[in-house]
Amino acid sequence: MNRIKTAVIGVGYLGRFHAQKYAALPNSELVAVVDANGETAARVAAECNTEALTDYRQLAGKVQAVSIVVPTQRHYEVAKFFLDNGIHVLLEKPITVTVAEADELVAIAARNKLVLQVGHLERFNAAVLALNGVLSEPRFIESHRLAPFNPRGADVNVVLDLMIHDIDVIQSLVRSPIQHIDADGVSVLTKEVDIANARIKFESGCVANVTASRVSMKPQRKMRIFQHDAYISVDFQDKILSVHRKGEKEMFPGIPEIKSEESIFENSDAIKAEIVAFLDAITTGGKPPVTGEDGRDALATAIHISELFQQQSGL
Repeated sequence: MNRIKTAVIGVGYLGRFHAQKYAALPNSELVAVVDANGETAARVAAECNTEALTDYRQLAGKVQAVSIVVPTQRHYEVAKFFLDNGIHVLLEKPITVTVAEADELVAIAARNKLVLQVGHLERFNAAVLALNGVLSEPRFIESHRLAPFNPRGADVNVVLDLMIHDIDVIQSLVRSPIQHIDADGVSVLTKEVDIANARIKFESGCVANVTASRVSMKPQRKMRIFQHDAYISVDFQDKILSVHRKGEKEMFPGIPEIKSEESIFENSDAIKAEIVAFLDAITTGGKPPVTGEDGRDALATAIHISELFQQQSGL
């Protein structure tokens, strides 16, 4: 097997996991890890038996693919460098700060025939993957993503920090242009919006009611999907998929019985699945599961919601 020469840029909390996966996969040769903090780079490099660097530009000509796990404000700069140098990129979400930056990265990747995959990790949650064959035409979606405060994501509002996960999943399920959005949000602990709700109406007629909070006491990551023949519940946190369908019998005159099935995916590894898909796309020349265009579309929706907050309150 020809191993793909890989590297990870930014090996803090999440980047360290990326490095561990690349080091363990048989079709990856982890050439180096990079972090502006030399001690962090050295520690992760020692764990993964690879080289530690502090300047990502030293990797030009030495690797074929990278994961970029740096602060969002640096996504465009770092990703553009690698795409310009003919290197495939797995870029953490959100793809960039602006839609214009995202459009440019997508264009460079297409021009250079490179894989640009965006790290919307929930797409690789086993409970979400199991929706294939279950979901047909969603009509109403309700999602709640609630979390205790974590300063790690506080440089952006809760929409770009948390809600964008659900925006991406919902847009990938509905596959219809957005017709209209209403949104409300409030600041609690930071200067940015910390709890938000958006009602997204799609041209297909589907409506999504999306709530995200980073000031909740208990974490919750759930989505409920209604279609003509089923109610589907996805628990992202515990990796549980519940499907409730209309049966042939009646529980009341004229009212069909409800048959329920539940699947639990305890041993799935979303980060590994994400990286495996990235390397597979490089090897086969196929599209990654989460394209640069997908990342751009999720960002555009998140920015539109954020702009609605600004119009309402000046936040």
